[in-house]
Amino acid sequence: MKTRCWEKDPSLLTFEEISHMPFKWAMGLDSSKFFQEIRERETLLGIKCHKCHRVYVPPRRVCGPCFVKIDELVELGCEGVVQAVTLVNYPFIDPDTGEQRPIPYIYGYIQLNGADNLFSHIIRTPPGMEVKVGDRVKAIFEKVKRGGIQDIAYFEPIKRA
Repeated sequence: MKTRCWEKDPSLLTFEEISHMPFKWAMGLDSSKFFQEIRERETLLGIKCHKCHRVYVPPRRVCGPCFVKIDELVELGCEGVVQAVTLVNYPFIDPDTGEQRPIPYIYGYIQLNGADNLFSHIIRTPPGMEVKVGDRVKAIFEKVKRGGIQDIAYFEPIKRA
C-alpha cells in the first residue's frame, strides 16, 4: 500500500470539508419532450433511426449501430411485454424520496410496443398474481407529476382473458 504524502510529513496540513453543491442538469430537447409527454399526456415517446429504423426509448441522440444522429420522435403508447423480471430483496434509500424503498419489489425489463430496446422499471402486481416473461404490462402514472421518470409510478400486468 502506498503511503500518502501527509503520512510521510506530519507538518503538512490537511483539510476536509463536506459541502452541498446544487446544480441543474439540462435534459436536452428529446429528453425534455419525452418527460413532457409523460407529464401532460401519459404516453411514452421513442426516437427512430432513419437509417436502420430502430426505435429507442427513452430517446437518445445517436443510433448505436449506425452512428448517425437521430431526431424522429415517435409515440409508443404505454404498453409492452415483459422480457426479464426479478424480485428485489435488497433495501436501499430512494434518491427521490430519501426514504428506504419497501422490499420486496419486482423490477423488470419491458419491450414497449414499437420499441426495439428494453425499458426498465418497477412492476407491481395485484395480490395473488405473478408476473412472468411474456406477460403484457401497462404503465400506471402518478396523479401529481413533476416531469421525471418517477411520473411513471409502475407498470402492472394487463389482465389475462
